[in-house]
Amino acid sequence: MGRAALALPPTLAPRGLQREAAAGYVGVSASKFDELVLDGRMPRPKRIDGRKVWDRNALDSAFDALPDDGAPANDWD
Repeated sequence: MGRAALALPPTLAPRGLQREAAAGYVGVSASKFDELVLDGRMPRPKRIDGRKVWDRNALDSAFDALPDDGAPANDWD
């Protein structure tokens, strides 16, 4: 665990998540997460120097936009 993660209070989730943590956050495997990023259902990462980091708030928005089970793709279907 990095220094920044250790500096956070235990009740405060980090804003930026690495790939595996981002995948776990939305409840899928890392390989499925990669597919979701490629097809645009999940956001692309931010780049911090050489690291890719996913914004937790952007993940929340993308997750909210996913269709509910059994729901039509849009209100006009």
